[in-house]
Amino acid sequence: MFCYTCDSDESHRQLTGNEKTWLKNHTGRKTVEEFFMCKAPSCRNVRSGFNKRPFDPVVRVPLPD
Repeated sequence: MFCYTCDSDESHRQLTGNEKTWLKNHTGRKTVEEFFMCKAPSCRNVRSGFNKRPFDPVVRVPLPD
């Protein structure tokens, strides 16, 4: 998938349970099942399957503790 933040095609993955919980709390959305995260270590930008830029400013999933 294309990553707007990296400005290139990058591998993406579905969010883990903890990441979904964080995104729900961060955005106030009831469901976040449609989101994927860029796997580039310095990126972690969130996008949905069809929307490259669902949030403005971009939302990056924090690194796990």
